[in-house]
Amino acid sequence: MNGKRELEKTSQEYLIKISKKLGLKLKYFSNKNGFLGIDNKFSFKEKVIVVPFGLEKTVSYGGGTRNGPKEIIKASHQVELYDEELNCEPYKKIGIKTLKPFKINKNIKKALKKMSQINEEILNKKIFPMTFGGEHSITPGCIAPFAKKYKNLCLLHFDAHADLRESYNGEKFSHASAIKRCLDYKNVSVISFGIRNISKDEILFLKKSSSRINIFWAKDKINWNYNKFIKLIKNKTVYLTFDVDGLDSSIMPATGTPEPGGLLWDETLKIIKLAAKNSNIVGADINELSPIKGFDSYNFLVAKLAYKIISYSFKFNKKSKY
Repeated sequence: MNGKRELEKTSQEYLIKISKKLGLKLKYFSNKNGFLGIDNKFSFKEKVIVVPFGLEKTVSYGGGTRNGPKEIIKASHQVELYDEELNCEPYKKIGIKTLKPFKINKNIKKALKKMSQINEEILNKKIFPMTFGGEHSITPGCIAPFAKKYKNLCLLHFDAHADLRESYNGEKFSHASAIKRCLDYKNVSVISFGIRNISKDEILFLKKSSSRINIFWAKDKINWNYNKFIKLIKNKTVYLTFDVDGLDSSIMPATGTPEPGGLLWDETLKIIKLAAKNSNIVGADINELSPIKGFDSYNFLVAKLAYKIISYSFKFNKKSKY
């Protein structure tokens, strides 16, 4: 008005319009020190890059997510490389390399911008990025280049919380607003599994956005309609985001906001497998692991989950040369 320009950018513009390409130089761990601890003598053309990104800026209860990536990678060295379900060693058919961690800016917007630049560079190489958080606030940064590349993007979201708040504790980019920030991209839709904690304001937003958001509530899981899920996800381009508090707190207490009544291991794999068989999963993140000293089983669970997500995404993808 009166010749004045609007200076404030929307969250979408902030993350998707990178004014100057930094030309990030991706540096990798050796196979032995990276995800799964693969023998250095084994050579492959990678199809997956693991991105450790331990952002921890907006946690609102328990902390420690910044240590998640290194503990997932450490625990992954104990994961058996042979998958008895798939009857092979998936990593040999896929090829997985692991980035060395980047310095994370204390300013959350700048941190998310770096996250989006890393994934953009990986996508430009036509490689699948698997990001290990850190808190769930990483996801809007993770998906920015995907939202830019694809006409429509479906977010397959596992979580105890809806994460649909406009802001939390005064922070628009809070972990409690992660999915709301993803929906700032008008070409993004969401299918959520395991939700069992939501605020009144989020319910109001959900009702207004019912054409873009489908929730499979944890309270209804005994009656989940998987045929409905298949129809919703059929032939979609999918980005998978997995907050580990989506799992029941009996098997995953190592997270900042654990909730009872969540997903168990077998039903989790069933959903991911159905998604992999009926859609095109193009990227993923796993977040909100807060390691507990002396309880490595929780870190191991997340490492094995990551290997399963990667394996299913390539094994059942009709476009993949698995």
